[in-house]
Amino acid sequence: MEAEKINHRKLGQELELFTSMEEAPGMPFFLPNGMVMRNELEGYWRRKHQLAGYQEIKTPIMMKQELWEQSGHWDHYHENMYFSNVDEQNYAIKPMNCPGTILVFNSKRRSYRELPLRYAELGLVHRHELSGSLNGLLRVRSFTQDDAHLFVRADQIEAEIDKILVLIDEFYSHFGFDYKVELSTRPEEYMGSKEMWERAEGALETVLKNKGVNYQINPGDGAFYGPKIDFHILDSLGRSWQCGTVQLDFQMPQKFNCAYVAEDNKLHLPIMIHRAIFGSVERFMAILIEHFAGDFPLWLSPVQAKIIPISDAHAEYADYVKSQFESAGIRSEVDFRTEKMGLKIREAEKQKVPCMLVIGDKEMEQQSLSLRKRKEGNIGVMSIPEVIERFNNEINAGR
Repeated sequence: MEAEKINHRKLGQELELFTSMEEAPGMPFFLPNGMVMRNELEGYWRRKHQLAGYQEIKTPIMMKQELWEQSGHWDHYHENMYFSNVDEQNYAIKPMNCPGTILVFNSKRRSYRELPLRYAELGLVHRHELSGSLNGLLRVRSFTQDDAHLFVRADQIEAEIDKILVLIDEFYSHFGFDYKVELSTRPEEYMGSKEMWERAEGALETVLKNKGVNYQINPGDGAFYGPKIDFHILDSLGRSWQCGTVQLDFQMPQKFNCAYVAEDNKLHLPIMIHRAIFGSVERFMAILIEHFAGDFPLWLSPVQAKIIPISDAHAEYADYVKSQFESAGIRSEVDFRTEKMGLKIREAEKQKVPCMLVIGDKEMEQQSLSLRKRKEGNIGVMSIPEVIERFNNEINAGR
């Protein structure tokens, strides 16, 4: 019953975040409120990755069939892919970002001094999911993976994975999530030798043990090109959601003849680390909607403040307040309707707006605002600069 109340599809409609349409099944349409939330998440992602030494790239959505044959996706993932034919040439719409990133790596000769090379991409991918399995933002056919691909030397593997684990922990802690960790090993269908797989699995397990991470083994659930560490976040109802992943890959660099010039002036094969934290922006948004029950922290809220003039006589001042908030980068709306103040407040709370600013004669005379918070009730009367400073402090702490 509780889960139904906070269902992200229901809240997504009520809060006007996203919608689905028959014209594009499994491919969500993001509405203005949803785009605000999405842009905030992607902004947070970008800031954290810049600080962690990643370079952002963007690779094409559609690439030639031969690329996917070379990567192994054609043999191992063909039934989940979409295809097109242009100028008598077969193309595939990418289900994953990795082959495109490898092309970026191979676009110039690399030196050992460049490694570790960390590429990050918010890449739009498409996968053909069965229509019966589609579920809001949780299971879709079109989504954005927050991918990163790191090219490292063998002696850098453990240090880089260690840094990734720290970054993932910072992300999940920031949103208030606890999480569980699984080590997924060689599946029945795989590329490469058993010896290479054992080496990769051993490297991941060593990092987890050295960091003292509690983890479980998930036999046979690795990607076809390498073992992985999976992260399952726990929401406010204690439900588990698989989001982040770290995958160690000795296969792809070999298939694409990736190389760097080492200290001995010879060409060496890099190792590739695939990594995602949100998993997909859409899926993470669905989890956040349900985790917060739509009652988002101030920095994520599509509308951060509802300005409520008591009568038409206060409308001009309400407009002025809105302009001051806009200049300060605070998202606000004015409720100009000729309804009672109590009704306006109740409806703003129903829309899960975190803050309300009531304006009457006294506030207009004093050039002040009466601040009310959704969870706390009346906070008190403050000047416009005081309210803006309070908002910005809370927003910046969240971002």
